[in-house]
Amino acid sequence: MTYEQLLYTVDGPLATITLNRPKRMNALTKVLEAELRTAIEQAGRDVAVRAIVLTGVGRAFCAGMDMEELEVLPPEDIQAEQWMRPYDMNRRADYQTRYSYFPAASKPIISAINGAAAGLGLVMALYSDFRIASEKAVFATAFAKRGLIAEHGIAWMLPRIVGHTHATDLLLTSRKIDAQEALGMGLVNRVVPADELMATVQALAHSLSTEVSPRSVGVMKRQLWEAPYQSLGEAITLANAEMVESLRSEDFAEGVAHFVERRPAQFSGR
Repeated sequence: MTYEQLLYTVDGPLATITLNRPKRMNALTKVLEAELRTAIEQAGRDVAVRAIVLTGVGRAFCAGMDMEELEVLPPEDIQAEQWMRPYDMNRRADYQTRYSYFPAASKPIISAINGAAAGLGLVMALYSDFRIASEKAVFATAFAKRGLIAEHGIAWMLPRIVGHTHATDLLLTSRKIDAQEALGMGLVNRVVPADELMATVQALAHSLSTEVSPRSVGVMKRQLWEAPYQSLGEAITLANAEMVESLRSEDFAEGVAHFVERRPAQFSGR
């Protein structure tokens, strides 16, 4: 697969997707948006890939929608069929929309936030499973300053991550916050020096790829993202059913064997 506005590389079990419009602070275009979904789907289909890293070239992670495209964007484009196609028919309809398909990917997605994450850039980070930020990263919702609203489910996502009070602040004021403030409110998992960002993210991805069962990771990711829609009883019922399948899996047998034999795990994902 050849991409025009992003870079896609695979190194062992790690797929790295790098937004590649540095002169425009990796702002989204229709081309880049379509390529991003294709790249995540490509990584999802690759049986050798066990973790996905999303980052940007240059000084920004993603500065949102490209203003030149936003100015001429037809209002109805936001609901265009090309953006709303199902990612996985076995997943909730909630995770089949324009950006919410990130949670439908069975593999963990790590956002390596190297710089500005604003508007849709912040939305993508929120839909990721991990957010590791450079000390140079800055964050802003930006929507209110553009005369827009809390789009693509961010009004649902943001309070669940940072709480209602912080979400109200960030959405209504559109103010910028730095990496340390983002860490303090729980918006990111970790803040590291800029020159250590990719090494830190790759170490996390390597751990997810080699030290834990990819089958377990995929199931637990699904449990975590579906839990907000479930009662406690429903969550327990699902967990009980999944536990039966886990106990029958190759990865469970390997999980016991490598512990007893005191050797590195060799999980198959089955």
